[in-house]
Amino acid sequence: MKKTEKKQNEQIVMKISFWSMVVNVILSAAKLLAGFIANSTAMISDGIHSASDVLSTIVVIIGYKYSAKESDENHPYGHERLECVAAIILAVLLCLTGLAIGKSSLDKIFAEQTGEVVIPGMLALVMAIISIVVKEAMFQITKKSAKAVRSDALMADAWHHRSDAMSSIGSLVGISAARMGYPLGDPIAGVIICLFIVKAAYDIFSDAVSKMTDTACDSDTEEEIRQMILSQKGVLGVDMLQTRLFGARIYVDVEIRADGDLPLREAHEIAERVHDAIEAHFQDVKHIMVHVNPTEEA
Repeated sequence: MKKTEKKQNEQIVMKISFWSMVVNVILSAAKLLAGFIANSTAMISDGIHSASDVLSTIVVIIGYKYSAKESDENHPYGHERLECVAAIILAVLLCLTGLAIGKSSLDKIFAEQTGEVVIPGMLALVMAIISIVVKEAMFQITKKSAKAVRSDALMADAWHHRSDAMSSIGSLVGISAARMGYPLGDPIAGVIICLFIVKAAYDIFSDAVSKMTDTACDSDTEEEIRQMILSQKGVLGVDMLQTRLFGARIYVDVEIRADGDLPLREAHEIAERVHDAIEAHFQDVKHIMVHVNPTEEA
């Protein structure tokens, strides 16, 4: 990746992260205020979830900054996996937030036996609708930016926004049910929110771990790479093709077949064509190793 492109990507991540924090601070404060005023457990839980988004965005900024550092003597392959570490931290924070919300909601459900459950006010309902619209918009914007800069941590943050939107949908349903005469609807919505959050945390965690353990990229991408190799002049076949994910980037090891009677320089040129073709057509590929096997087939 060129330095100018790196700089542009960093500016995008920083801009999205800054506005994410600003919106989340405002939204979290509004949700918590509405939750306390309208006596809504679901809205208070939703506000806590939004507050956790601020911390998650800070983790994204730190993770991206370090992962974008150039290779050095101790890290010859770069620092991309630090983005996966950031995503794992986000997943843990998200899970802990979800479990805390679940516990609070269960406490409210059990408190119903003592007559302590209160019907939430209209303010909580309005706040839930506003939150759904804002957080879904933030999800779409952040997801688009994460794809553009190929950032796992930013994508994890995008799904954090989506989980917040789902939380608000749960709040809307629960608050509506409580106001219609089903007082348990509000705390039950809090439990449902907990499940959504924990599921999102699990997805983020499993994806990050997968990318840290040299998992191969998907079969469609591998087949595209194979066909690209076979289309290069002088390549008579592919004996071996291996890929592995290194953070958000792909490493490729390939063994090709070429005419065994070719001079070394020409065989080297074939390997160079394969290398350059893969690098040009697959932006996520960071490193390619090409080995040439001789064959008697002309």
